[in-house]
Amino acid sequence: MNEHSSENKKLRFRPDIWKRLFPFLAPVKGLLISVFVMMIFSAAVDAVLPLFAAYAVDHFVETKTTSGIGTFSAVYFLVILFQAFLTVVYSRMSMRVEMGTGKRLKHALFQHLQVLPLSYYNTNSVGYILARVMSDTNRISGLIAWGMMFFFWEIFYFIGIMIAMFVLNPGMAFLILLILPFFFLLVHHFQPRMLLANKAVRHINSLITGSYNENITGAKTSKTLVIEEQNTEEFQKISSDMYDASFRSARLSALFLPLVTFLGSFAVSLVLYRNGNEVINGVLPFGTLSAFISYGILILEPLSQIARMFSQLLNTQINMERVAALLDEEESVKDDPGVIEAYGDVFHGKTEVYPKLSGDITFDHVSFSYPDAPEVPVLRDICLSVKAGTTVAVVGETGAGKSTLVNLLCRFFDPTSGTILIDGIDIKKRSLGWLHSNLGYVQQDPHLFSGTLADNIRYSAPGASPEEVERAAVLVSADTVAGRLEKGYDSEVGEGGNNLSTGEKQLVSFARAVLRKPPLLILDEATSSIDTETEQLIQNAITKLLSGRTSFIIAHRLSTIRNADLILYIEGCRISEQGTHESLMAKKGKYFELYQSMQIEKE
Repeated sequence: MNEHSSENKKLRFRPDIWKRLFPFLAPVKGLLISVFVMMIFSAAVDAVLPLFAAYAVDHFVETKTTSGIGTFSAVYFLVILFQAFLTVVYSRMSMRVEMGTGKRLKHALFQHLQVLPLSYYNTNSVGYILARVMSDTNRISGLIAWGMMFFFWEIFYFIGIMIAMFVLNPGMAFLILLILPFFFLLVHHFQPRMLLANKAVRHINSLITGSYNENITGAKTSKTLVIEEQNTEEFQKISSDMYDASFRSARLSALFLPLVTFLGSFAVSLVLYRNGNEVINGVLPFGTLSAFISYGILILEPLSQIARMFSQLLNTQINMERVAALLDEEESVKDDPGVIEAYGDVFHGKTEVYPKLSGDITFDHVSFSYPDAPEVPVLRDICLSVKAGTTVAVVGETGAGKSTLVNLLCRFFDPTSGTILIDGIDIKKRSLGWLHSNLGYVQQDPHLFSGTLADNIRYSAPGASPEEVERAAVLVSADTVAGRLEKGYDSEVGEGGNNLSTGEKQLVSFARAVLRKPPLLILDEATSSIDTETEQLIQNAITKLLSGRTSFIIAHRLSTIRNADLILYIEGCRISEQGTHESLMAKKGKYFELYQSMQIEKE
């Protein structure tokens, strides 16, 4: 019942959704008006073409003379040439409308995605987001540029046919109009069913695409778990559903189109039956009958297309709703207007007025819960004071909230309650651009962008010279990665860094941090994917990197923990223990137990 109600809701035209497109269409308003005017002229030309045939029959065929045929041919040629000119011009204009609208929609979505919080990416798949940015915007821009233009063309074409018929012979025009009620009954019966059938095909097609994606990316897992047969059976079920849905859609179209053709033929037969004798008796010109035969066949074509276009509009409305929903997604972490005025936003930061960051950190009764689960605390009443230049190691069991603690410091999320201060100032009173420009973050699973090795190191400092890039790489032994690659620093790393191992990507991320020289450094289990030998190579470099910087390290490596100035043990959403390695070992609490277990694992 709920699904049915939802479908009916989607079938209703929603002007409020389409109004959201107006800002994206404003730059091409002139083009749209020009295309609209050309559609009127083009529809008028198509509507009068049967009159040329009628004139030819009455003046050349019936009279068996060619007198005046030269003038007629010239006029007819000019009309066809004018129509061809209109087609070329409005096609070019429509392409500009389509490309321009699609570009602006994609740019708006991409820019909005840049400022959405991490929680949005945690709850929405990459495939879902890509479909909004690519597929949905393409369908919307295509509909506006071509669908809506042809929708109006069909309306003007129908009006032109009606005017031409009533000018020629009102009685015969009324005769042809008798079929319209039957046509509207057909549309009322078939179009909603065809719309839902096509929608089902699109939905199942997306499932097939998703199944292909999962099985390709998870090929190794499928083989090791020996689930090839299960995967095949599941895909067989989806493909069978696709067959059934496609067959139903094709069957409805196969019924609807012949019935429409039958109505057009029936209209022609009515004209011939009622007016054939008048032509024989010389009461009605044969050319007029010929024109009405053409109009009887043609009149249902624009009406069919109008119905189809409206169905397409309703179908595409779903895409527009999804795009609007993404644009409406709240920025849960954003700067206040006063902060933006003072420091600029993340796209246009006023870097010349950014204050220097020293590195004193204070957590003042900070608590946090994720927005989708506010009743479940992740951190509760965290109080912490860290002096500039201090190295803080954060340890605890999996899921205790270690990464959440540093994510709050980086302001990837805002605390549910409490305040975080840097250099005595609430971080909400400084801009996100200021904070992140002073931040170096090395992740457990670093992401590399498509491009060269040098480009990926230089992302942290776009203006860095090749020499600076190489010095940073040497400092953390990332030069060994360049030495392995054929073109050194100019080698392509592949999509997501696929040409490198996980450990090599980790080294590149360290080089990024070294090159940036940030006053605030976060290492989120950054050495977890590096073997012991490689760790020894970069341990001294990390020590140099940490020197003079406030650093928060989430790590399982004993050497990193032991050398920290302050160790925090997170348990039960709180800091249950804190101190130096020696003081916590002497206490023989949770940290002591954790360290002993890690010592055993190492041995």
